Amino acid sequence: MPRMTAARAAVEILKREGVTNAFGVPGAAINPFYKALQQGGGIDHTLARHVEGASHMAEGYTRANPGNIGVCIGTSGPAGTDMITGLYSAIGDSIPILCITGQAPTAVIHKEDFQAVDIASIAKPVTKAATTVLEAAQVPGVFQQAFHLMRSGRPGPVLIDLPIDVQLTEIEFDPETYTPLPVYKPFASRPQIEKALSLLLASERPLIVAGGGIINADASDLLVEFAELTGTPVIPTLMGWGTIADDHELNAGMVGLQTSHRYGNATFLESDFVIGIGNRWANRHTGGLDVYTKDRTFVHVDIEPTQIGKIFAPDYGIVSDARAALELFVEVAKELKAEGRLPDRSEWAASAQERKATLQRRTHFDNVPMKPQRVYEEMNKAFGPETRYVTTIGLSQIAGAQMLHVYKPRHWINCGQAGPLGWTIPAALGVATADPETPVVALSGDYDFQFMLEELAVGAQHRIPYVHVLVNNAYLGLIRQAQRNLDINFQVNLEFENINSPELGVYGVDHIKVVEGLGCKAIRVTEPDQLLQAFEEAKKLAAEYRVPVVVEAILERVTNISMGVQIDGVNEWEDLATEPGHAPTSIKPLKV
Repeated sequence: MPRMTAARAAVEILKREGVTNAFGVPGAAINPFYKALQQGGGIDHTLARHVEGASHMAEGYTRANPGNIGVCIGTSGPAGTDMITGLYSAIGDSIPILCITGQAPTAVIHKEDFQAVDIASIAKPVTKAATTVLEAAQVPGVFQQAFHLMRSGRPGPVLIDLPIDVQLTEIEFDPETYTPLPVYKPFASRPQIEKALSLLLASERPLIVAGGGIINADASDLLVEFAELTGTPVIPTLMGWGTIADDHELNAGMVGLQTSHRYGNATFLESDFVIGIGNRWANRHTGGLDVYTKDRTFVHVDIEPTQIGKIFAPDYGIVSDARAALELFVEVAKELKAEGRLPDRSEWAASAQERKATLQRRTHFDNVPMKPQRVYEEMNKAFGPETRYVTTIGLSQIAGAQMLHVYKPRHWINCGQAGPLGWTIPAALGVATADPETPVVALSGDYDFQFMLEELAVGAQHRIPYVHVLVNNAYLGLIRQAQRNLDINFQVNLEFENINSPELGVYGVDHIKVVEGLGCKAIRVTEPDQLLQAFEEAKKLAAEYRVPVVVEAILERVTNISMGVQIDGVNEWEDLATEPGHAPTSIKPLKV
């Protein structure tokens, strides 16, 4: 039987579970694992500048392609605690990532040794499993179980903590005979699907709410087929955006309090039946449940049994993997169509498209300093249907979701539930590492950008090109807007006069100097008619130099972006589109 260190056995298992890339920061307590990485070969490692950044890179890597599992590695103590935000982000959005940490020797873990912390206990609430391995012979089984858990049921992250002596201990392990454990997923039954479809057939104005679980299950093709068979308009959630192309005749727009469309909310309010697939009824999608659920019948399909009824009780619930459910939905719908039992929904679908053509927000403004809406209009011109967008939180993300266009699954990569500032840069690097052939465009406000901008150096060092659109108003814009309800404007303004860059006025941080100092390229834009040219130049620079390229748009200091507390009461702070020239890049030409 072959003998090797437990660390080497772990590396061999990673390769046999399909891992080809890892992100991390070495340290004394994890160095034996890094030695095994080097000796074992076969796994490309990207050196992050911050361990939290490594965890977000791993998450971006996972999200980019079906089947990917991102791996992040750090030493003992603060490396593990730095990863907690990444684990929280991953579990909130059902994203499998594997965090591997070093640990003090087993004999001193509980003796307040240097950088010895009970990371497994700390990580348990934000993982599917978190384990400190105390016996070297258990390492293969713990890693095998980790991949089984990450892939089974509702996907999610796992943390494995390896004391340094455990890593170094030799064990008997034969990598050639290693086999991954079978993946468990619940499957809908045919009677369940028939029951759900009977409720759909009994309705007059049905909708499908398509959640991120459809993307996780790689089932967007089936979702579109099911919608087309039944003629049912689709409302993608923020995490499900891209399951059906924005320009598809059955895409009815997004619903919610923030990342929503006027036409999406209006169509939802006209509906009488909703089937949610792979979604979790997030509160910024639903708003108040009294408005959201009134006079509607609901079916909820989700892979996680405890999600059914968690937010509100549906009229009928089905526990199933989204792909398994949609395969049956398509099968039964085809039979119903052949029997002539599917009602004609063309009038209802046409009404959704009529709202899409009439209820639009204005994007074309010529103001200087710029309004953010104009930035997204020019992004629509510059970045085509193949573009992957990456973003996390803030007015930049909310406005982007209202005005940008997405045409494919995994082309809107957004940290949904956790929304940590700083996520965007490392996540974009992970996405671009996973799929270097697809253009990546990141979107940040100035505060999100400043949280982890050191990770741009990773893009410079490892030659990871992408374009980063930075909208700068020197404000915590979303928090400032939220503070209106309290009649305050307190500790949210970031402006100051930079003594080294007086030309910036009160916009403070000179992002161009910082970005260039980190080895990347940057362009500053102050007038709206410069935006398109800057975006085109950024694409050329990224291709030529193979580094991240930042386009900074200097915005007006205060812009209130559309949002509200109920889906029937979203505040439209800015002028709405009343003529086609007001929204020239809208999915449908404005109908007046």
